[in-house]
Amino acid sequence: MGSFSLLSAAARRLEGKVALITGGASGIGESTARLFSKHGAKVVIADIQDELGHSIYKDLSPQSTSFVHCDVTKETDVENAVNLAVSKFGKLDIMFNNAGVSGVAKIDIHEITKLEFEQVIGVNLVGVFLGTKHAARAMIPARQGSIISTASACSVIGGSAPHGYTSSKHGMVGLMRNTAVELGRFGIRVNCVSPHLVATPMAKDFFKLDDDGVHSVYSNLKGRVLKAKDVAEAALYLGSDESKYVSGHNLLVDGGFSIVNPGFFMYA
Repeated sequence: MGSFSLLSAAARRLEGKVALITGGASGIGESTARLFSKHGAKVVIADIQDELGHSIYKDLSPQSTSFVHCDVTKETDVENAVNLAVSKFGKLDIMFNNAGVSGVAKIDIHEITKLEFEQVIGVNLVGVFLGTKHAARAMIPARQGSIISTASACSVIGGSAPHGYTSSKHGMVGLMRNTAVELGRFGIRVNCVSPHLVATPMAKDFFKLDDDGVHSVYSNLKGRVLKAKDVAEAALYLGSDESKYVSGHNLLVDGGFSIVNPGFFMYA
């Protein structure tokens, strides 16, 4: 708690809010859990990585943080995580559907099995469906809430990731838009945050790159390095009251990556 005291009460943008973060034990999820906690939120970390999750829980305040084992492909796990947040902290203000997988590194559709495709869809898209469904159940009586899902720059372009991953991220945006319309009548906002490639352990392993390789090969915004904390900052905005009239939006955090085909780039 020592570092949290450096942030004045006025600057704590999530004071009094309760957040549930899936995939909260590492990468973007861990950074978000730490940032949300710093800004005054009570945080439930949901993940299948029990050891890492418990480690973060112990590192943050036990009074305002909790960990729950959660496989987002299992509805009972997701329902239990939401129920835990409500029973322990009294409500749910922010649902961050962040858990995700990259899937197998195959680009030829004839080489990808049905099971491999379905496994990615199951985590990335069905997991978001379940998180949104059960978060809405908890938020509707309060007539407020913010549901955020981690999509990707691949949600608006094609050709930069395998078929399962790209399909899942496009699907997430469609689901977000549909539920933003449905849940808006209850005062619930639904948005996506879509980062460019972040040098998380999963991304580096998938692309076989180190930190420097991630940013030199896959970036057109030179002199800037996208980090997990930058994505967490975007989630902080979408979860805070500063975005109180932002819903149905896919917030790209990609340094302009998705707006240009490098093959036609005039300023190399």
